[in-house]
Amino acid sequence: MNIIVLIKQTFDTEEKIILQNGNICEDGVNFIINPYDEFAIEEAIKLRDLHGGEVTVITIAPEHAENALRTALAMGADKAIIVDNEDQVLDEYSIAKVLAAVIKDLEFDLILSGNLGVDYGSGQVGPRLAEELDIPQITTITYMEINGVTALIERDVEGDKELVEVSLPVLVTAQQGLNEPRYPSLPGIMKAKKKPIERLEIEDLDIEDDIEAKTTVTGTYFPPKKNAGRILNGELMDQVMELANLLRSEAKVL
Repeated sequence: MNIIVLIKQTFDTEEKIILQNGNICEDGVNFIINPYDEFAIEEAIKLRDLHGGEVTVITIAPEHAENALRTALAMGADKAIIVDNEDQVLDEYSIAKVLAAVIKDLEFDLILSGNLGVDYGSGQVGPRLAEELDIPQITTITYMEINGVTALIERDVEGDKELVEVSLPVLVTAQQGLNEPRYPSLPGIMKAKKKPIERLEIEDLDIEDDIEAKTTVTGTYFPPKKNAGRILNGELMDQVMELANLLRSEAKVL
């Protein structure tokens, strides 16, 4: 079974975000693998160990994202591909196009990615890539079982569960609860140094479609601070009337 895992390098979730002129300042920031992508890596390794084959991790990022690939290799992935986008502005549309160009000539049975990135949280890249490759997609999965050429998958749907059976190849996005990602072991870290990383440039890919970003970030800002909550007292009907009045006069949502 050949498995591809899409990963992204994001800010450490414990980092203090600093904005300068409407942009996030990256000076001295610690980067990590997007936490949801760690679930995808772990699941790919478990399936590879159970069914054989190999795991390939792919990222589209500047050169410093190689550290994230090395971490994935240390966890147990077999090889990695990095597509350098140092000088290009890409959005979810563009990234899906580039990934499709990289993957279309690869043999694969399964593609895994995180459900979303903890930075912008769009959750679009996986589904967009599935459309580009013309394969099925199942999002927010919390369980997966491979039986020959089919997969039995459980997915999270707004507080409930949905059970889906699908033919391979398929793209799935990993939700929290799918597994418990492993930490790279010392032997794994040493082995990762010898595992291959293929480096590609976007210009070298055979992309016929326009990959210019379709969206533009005009500014980034922190959400406004929330005011202290207000507790309503008195009889229930009095509270309801007061709440309606507040929603009309102060919140102005009625």
